[in-house]
Amino acid sequence: MQIDIGNILSDVVADGLDRAELEAIDEDVERAHERIERGRADEEFGYASLNLPTATDPEEIQTAVDPLADSDAVLTVGIGGSALGAATISEALGPSDTAHHVLDNVDPAHIETTLAELDLSRTAVNVVSRSGTTAETLANFLIVRDAMDEAGVDWTERTIVTTGEEGPLRDLADGHGLPSLRVPEGVPGRFSALSAVGLVPAAIRGHDIEGLLAGGQRAADSLAPSLFDCSAYAYGAIAYALDQQGYSTNVMMPYAEGLEAFAEWFAQLWAESLGKDGGGQTPVRALGATDQHSQLQLYRAGPKNKLVTLLRVTDQPDRAIPETGIPDLAYLGGKDLGDLLDAEFEATEASLAAADCPNVRLELDGSDAEAVGALLYEMEAACILAGELYDVETFTQPAVEWGKRAARGLLGGGEFEEADAVASKERLQIE
Repeated sequence: MQIDIGNILSDVVADGLDRAELEAIDEDVERAHERIERGRADEEFGYASLNLPTATDPEEIQTAVDPLADSDAVLTVGIGGSALGAATISEALGPSDTAHHVLDNVDPAHIETTLAELDLSRTAVNVVSRSGTTAETLANFLIVRDAMDEAGVDWTERTIVTTGEEGPLRDLADGHGLPSLRVPEGVPGRFSALSAVGLVPAAIRGHDIEGLLAGGQRAADSLAPSLFDCSAYAYGAIAYALDQQGYSTNVMMPYAEGLEAFAEWFAQLWAESLGKDGGGQTPVRALGATDQHSQLQLYRAGPKNKLVTLLRVTDQPDRAIPETGIPDLAYLGGKDLGDLLDAEFEATEASLAAADCPNVRLELDGSDAEAVGALLYEMEAACILAGELYDVETFTQPAVEWGKRAARGLLGGGEFEEADAVASKERLQIE
């Protein structure tokens, strides 16, 4: 990943960063890097995420999925970090003979529609939950299992499980002899894409999981104690610094349909890791060039509180635009769609700078497995670096746990004081 931070400089945008400020931040980056390296060396919780390229065994994953190699589709049942990494990788690496569907919500209509589209006798069900107790995941899995029974399909022959060492999902896998893998120790779900949590669907679909890990390792080898020598740290550092300047929203805007799910993955990573102690940037998902026509007005003319991250792939397949006899469209003839997309990207970049909206350019040399693996790793490293600068507990999510306890209590899953708070809701209903 290459990064261009020219459009966050104070001589380009008002309230940007000057070079002296970057030098000052770089001293903090060096200290943060030292802390991160100690955490990696000691396999500390969270920091161990950055060791996944070497800790993950691709042969173990491939062996586990081999019984499902004949599948026409993979159905991932998970939520949050147990699904977003897998969805991101599948979408980024493109189509294969095996489709990938995700059940990461409990919307009944969506579940019914998804199940109706699938030949369950040819579908691999990939169930992912670290604890094995995640309500949404288990509810969806029970529904999928019931649908398989109704269709006369032996669900035990079509299911693979990734979970922790103990819990109801582990008991289920062991009791039925299901192929299973373990979630990595010391790795929060949102940092687990380069493990079995994110790689099982890719392996079933025939993608290059060794290449994904090799890309992650290449990114790991590029970590250096200066933002001027490390694109991942440069991104984390300037995002943090601009937040201190009032740019509290971070728009992730890839110019590639295959990276739309990546923006969703990034949103969880950034929000859940850095939204602590009253601070942290709010991530916003956008897609170029589509959202130039729906959101760019706000970014240029609305509140000056946004950093826009523009991401593009510089080497990808192209398609020529046909010639036309319409004079007003003659300028398009002879061009490629890639030319148009690049022009949209660069025009948006310039228009944001002209409106004093800081923006960062990220570029990938291709969208193969190594490039995708490196991108995921570098964003995780950027997030961890930013967490060090914010001085927050990057790897926890206590605010999320509150809602989980409340929901479980409402469903009769135990006594939780959080559930009592629901009953005390203040109401002002208007009809």
